[in-house]
Amino acid sequence: MVLSDKVEFVEGKVDWKGNTARKDKHGGARTSLLILGTFAFESMATLGLAVNLVTYIMGVMHFSVADAANSLTNFMGTSYLITILVAFLADTYAGRFKTVLFAMSVEFLGLVMLAVQAHFPKLKPPICNIYDPNSNCIKVTGSNATLLFVGLYLVGIGSGGVKAALPSHGADQFDDKDPMEEKQKSSFFNWLLLSLCLGGAFSLTFLVWIQDHKGWDWGFTVSTVAMFFAVLIFAAGLPHYRIHAINGKSALTEIVQVYVAAIRNRKLKLPDDSKDLYEINQDSESGIQSEALTHTNAFRFLDKAAIREPDSTQNFPGSSPWKLCRITQVENAKIILNMVPIFCCTFIMTLCLAQLQTFSIRQGITMDASITKNFNLPAASLPILPVMFLILIVPLYDQIFVPVARKFTGIPTGITYLQRVGVGLILSSLSMAVAAIVEVKRKRVARDNNMLDAIPFLQPPIPISVFWLSIQYFIFGIADMFTYVGLLHFFYSQVPKDLKSISSCFLWSSMAVGYFLSTITVKIVNSATKNITRSEGWLAGNNINRGHLNLFYWLLSVISLFNFCIYLFVSKRYKYRNESHESATGESK
Repeated sequence: MVLSDKVEFVEGKVDWKGNTARKDKHGGARTSLLILGTFAFESMATLGLAVNLVTYIMGVMHFSVADAANSLTNFMGTSYLITILVAFLADTYAGRFKTVLFAMSVEFLGLVMLAVQAHFPKLKPPICNIYDPNSNCIKVTGSNATLLFVGLYLVGIGSGGVKAALPSHGADQFDDKDPMEEKQKSSFFNWLLLSLCLGGAFSLTFLVWIQDHKGWDWGFTVSTVAMFFAVLIFAAGLPHYRIHAINGKSALTEIVQVYVAAIRNRKLKLPDDSKDLYEINQDSESGIQSEALTHTNAFRFLDKAAIREPDSTQNFPGSSPWKLCRITQVENAKIILNMVPIFCCTFIMTLCLAQLQTFSIRQGITMDASITKNFNLPAASLPILPVMFLILIVPLYDQIFVPVARKFTGIPTGITYLQRVGVGLILSSLSMAVAAIVEVKRKRVARDNNMLDAIPFLQPPIPISVFWLSIQYFIFGIADMFTYVGLLHFFYSQVPKDLKSISSCFLWSSMAVGYFLSTITVKIVNSATKNITRSEGWLAGNNINRGHLNLFYWLLSVISLFNFCIYLFVSKRYKYRNESHESATGESK
């Protein structure tokens, strides 16, 4: 921030006209409220779809249980995986404001297509109860199937774009060099999580109720209206936003350049003295580096990217960055590579989450969902339980647990980021074990009441409360708070300075891999267990009462426990960045 004629400007930020942003006219906490409102309405439009999509694909489009579950996980995986590409384009070329606006427009278009298809009978298969074994239901095919998947993936791509760019655009509204705005920025991320929960709470209750009782065309229409308000609120802030000035350079590209240069220089010999490796002088005419890192001995094969030829001069303004890289670039690449084992250990967490969004919903459909004589809780609204719990527990965690833990550990954050992630991973294993026990109880009640072949919606539900499923949701909600928030902090604290804006995308891409892994796992389990069950696999068929979902949950619990053991090994070997702020974050070297 610089002072000119008593007008304070914000360095690195511009207004919508391209002029340097003024502190008195652009950004700040008040402007960030528009972004929080945008995120709340976007969550309102899509979160209910994510948890109830299996019901729609099965009940309306007549997919099998396994195919419907895989369709959801592929949809969610694509949505999260696209964040890396979108963040790269936003930070390097398009800018975050334009990216968010375009992504929300794409999401809006996808919801319109789904609403249109759900309304007109000609665009979907004939009405049929897929749970009735005597029904000959026709699965959606041809152009109607194309319309379904185009609409879904437009929503997924748009939602991924919003996740990639909107949080960073919100952070752009604050000046890190201003102590007051730095505190407001920290609060913004807390309020961002609250906005997600509030929008999700509406979506998981009111919107799901509309989908189940008024029809899917009304449900998609409400989502479309919510998305329209999200676009309107976000666009209204254009004259007041601080917009990150882009320069066409990408730190992500520089990481790739290190690997390319290392491969091209693989036959060159490393110098005995690391000082002979290439680095730009801090005061050179070629530019001042935003961050300079010292050489380390880890992953020495990457050092070949910085080898200078014997007859070279000190600086190489004209050298190809795909053949010669600065040592700072190399060290940044090492940091990312050092994080890969931690990153890989988080896939299984999302694999378990995917089951709560798919098969647990199928369980809930067969169970007694009555709260009062006149009101039933839709099965797809079950995720409201961990959402409401998070709304309550996050402030308690921050205000009670952290101060108490700090007294024992001496760490400002109570426990380290990696310890926090580990707690979540072990809880996810416990959640799957509980889910297996509850499923055994649900099937026992069905068997005792001669209801193993009961047809949902045509016959009374199994006389066991759907709130038995809340136990596994409750445990996994705690796991969410520990693991996913811990990962956000971990990635943000460890990535190179120029990659801070896309650090959250490491979390989204981890979740994407987990969702795709869920699809693969379901197919493998069905194929491997087909001979054991003599007909269909554990998860095949539309009658979940005749399946072996409990065994699948036990399998996931064991896999999660094994994954946790691997995590303990790699987390203990992880070496944190050697930076002065480590003591402030509670991370030890």
